[in-house]
Amino acid sequence: MTTLLDLYRTMVRIRAFEDAAEIASQGGVAAWGLDTSAKPALVRGPLHLSTGQEAIAAGVCAHLSLTDLLTSTHRGHGHTLAKGADVTRMMSELFGRATGSNGGKGGSMHIADFSVGMLGANGVVAAGLPIAVGAAHALKLRGEAAIAVSFFGDGAINRGPFLEALNWARVFELPVLFVCEDNRISATTPTRPMTAGDGAGARANALDIASLSVDGNDVEAVYAAAGELIAQIRQGGGPRLLHAITDRHKGHVSVDPGTYRNPADVAQALLRDPIPRARAVLEARGLAEEATRVAQAAKEEIAAALHAAEAAPFPRPEDAFTDVADTGAGVWQ
Repeated sequence: MTTLLDLYRTMVRIRAFEDAAEIASQGGVAAWGLDTSAKPALVRGPLHLSTGQEAIAAGVCAHLSLTDLLTSTHRGHGHTLAKGADVTRMMSELFGRATGSNGGKGGSMHIADFSVGMLGANGVVAAGLPIAVGAAHALKLRGEAAIAVSFFGDGAINRGPFLEALNWARVFELPVLFVCEDNRISATTPTRPMTAGDGAGARANALDIASLSVDGNDVEAVYAAAGELIAQIRQGGGPRLLHAITDRHKGHVSVDPGTYRNPADVAQALLRDPIPRARAVLEARGLAEEATRVAQAAKEEIAAALHAAEAAPFPRPEDAFTDVADTGAGVWQ
């Protein structure tokens, strides 16, 4: 049985991972025990953090098994961790090392781990939606009991793949849960001025897909709502949508200070932080010491992952020719 302490453990692991990855992308992780003063950033390229949105990944994925399938967004570290991926292999992937979950080739924005059913993050907004629907259709054709879950942001509902994916899922009654992580900002643009109507849930309802809206910063509420919808899907009810209202604490990428945002809005978002909220409930239930131990264990786990990733080898040059397709004419693509 999943408890609040279990959900809290997932959230603080995600937060510790994101905090460490953020610092590593900015040029140093001395606070985590690595001296990088004379080295370049350990994480190269765009790094999109899910800081502030941990309750959604934790609350939804607590209902999933290894055989269930999942697609994510460019902001996908939390979903990958919550689905059960190994933290050291994930950190190694961000560092571009051969021991990474994708051999150092995917990096942050395209991280995947098929061994736990995580089909991949995706740098293209809304691209994970039709992938999840395709996976759900395959599950149905094979007669398997598993389901697929697609996480996406509120900006994705204004792109064509959203409509196409939901329509296909409804027409064929596919076992898929759509999860809209509505942080109310798309890259650097507030969502409301760019989105007509009442958002993801209303659009799902228009396609005859039942939906629930939930406070995405209340992990117990997310867990309950996701559990209700996933139970309906597993019972053959077809697709469902969860609309979770949340906050993005950081800029669009890890090196973006987010100065385009209203400071008052950011301050309010920090007050709604799901981790202190869950911690307060745990304390009220007499579990303060347990919560402290869980948070400390998460930091120690991530510190160990950082050291392992930094020490791991880079891929060999010849590895560039693996995991790619040969047309048969000696042309790689």
